Amino acid sequence: MLTRTTRRGLPAVAAATGLALLATACAGAGGGGSDGERVVTVATVANPQMDDIQALADEFNASHPGITVDFVVLPENQLRDRVTQDIATRGGQYDVVTVGTYEVPIWAENGWILGLDEYASDPDYDIDDIIPTVRSALSHEDRMYGAPFYGESSLLMYREDLFEEAGLEMPDEPTWEDVAAFAEELDDPEGGVSGICLRGVPGWGELLAPLNTVILTHGGRWYDEDWNAHLDSPEVEEAVRTYVDLVGGYGQPGAPNAGFTECLTTMAQGDAAMFYDSTVAAGNLEDPDSSSVAGDIGYASAPVARTEHAGWLWAWALSIPTTSTDPGAAWEFVSWATSREYHRLVGERLGWERVPPGARVSTYDIPEYREAAEAFAGPTYEAIGNVDVERPGLHPQPWTGVQYVAIPEFQDLGTRVSQEISAAIAGQQSVEEALRKSQEYAEETALSGGYRD
Repeated sequence: MLTRTTRRGLPAVAAATGLALLATACAGAGGGGSDGERVVTVATVANPQMDDIQALADEFNASHPGITVDFVVLPENQLRDRVTQDIATRGGQYDVVTVGTYEVPIWAENGWILGLDEYASDPDYDIDDIIPTVRSALSHEDRMYGAPFYGESSLLMYREDLFEEAGLEMPDEPTWEDVAAFAEELDDPEGGVSGICLRGVPGWGELLAPLNTVILTHGGRWYDEDWNAHLDSPEVEEAVRTYVDLVGGYGQPGAPNAGFTECLTTMAQGDAAMFYDSTVAAGNLEDPDSSSVAGDIGYASAPVARTEHAGWLWAWALSIPTTSTDPGAAWEFVSWATSREYHRLVGERLGWERVPPGARVSTYDIPEYREAAEAFAGPTYEAIGNVDVERPGLHPQPWTGVQYVAIPEFQDLGTRVSQEISAAIAGQQSVEEALRKSQEYAEETALSGGYRD
């Protein structure tokens, strides 16, 4: 049996909707292939961890004869647009979708994805082994709707060798003021090393993921408890200016087009002194097969300004749409990909530093993993535990979440705001102009969404 992989671009919104509706009439997800096998179509994000699961799909085929997996791999922003269109229109193109802590509660409330508790009740799956904070974030009304492939927070990753050469010492809990000073000191354009690498590409799950933690630790917020927007506040302006000045002054070339994958590559190639991003990057940075700086990376807490802790909580999870025509086969794949056995398989076949982190408690009890991930396993686990998803900043908020506002409209609002800030990073407008427009977008969303009269 072959595992088919396709990489597809995102058509226009209208075309995507039409294709989704056409798929309902013509085929739908799952079902039988040309020779009668059961086909599970998986929509997934293009990142290193998902590349690993495709590389190991032969193991799934061997243990699940009669089921073929068809991967549809998309960049993060395109994945969100494509899958949301399909789910909302009940297009039925996918049996398994890769979604995050933002989508799961909203989609569960809408009845778009299946509850997994009954499937996961099998003792061999051991649902109680899932890290409690991650399981809770992927649940709705105490029922799990997404099985975590990996969980993450954020850390400041830095080149220990460059810090040592410059006579600098990274605090365990740095401030953004510290980071700016280090970036200025270590920035070396002639040597091809940027002071820092930060996401600049638009997208609520791209640029805004790290930036929102900067906003929150500076005392900023999107909305107050009465849904009044505050994106033009002095605190938000200070945070955004800190970020924009860092990227503009000491960041990587082409920053407005750089997301997680691009920054990870930059850091792994030794072309940046620091990288503030997802904890999941650590496994790739410590892999000598993919990183020229393996063994030279240090890990510090997410930088702070006015809060004790910063950082986000996210999990990429596998969910089963209610439109799947073969949820049983879909769960066979989901349970395999999120199992303790899969974690051991990754370690044995690909390297222990590449085991998906932040999903299962038992992972941190594997001796081989603890040895291979010695540099980052502890900081990752601690970072996930330090996140307060109810009140991550200085102010109470009428939703649960850190790097997003947990309302359906945020997918559009966040994208629009990120486009304005990315334009500021590119020097196309000022920070003040970007936030003035963003404030208008946020006010419009609160009114049109019925959150404020």
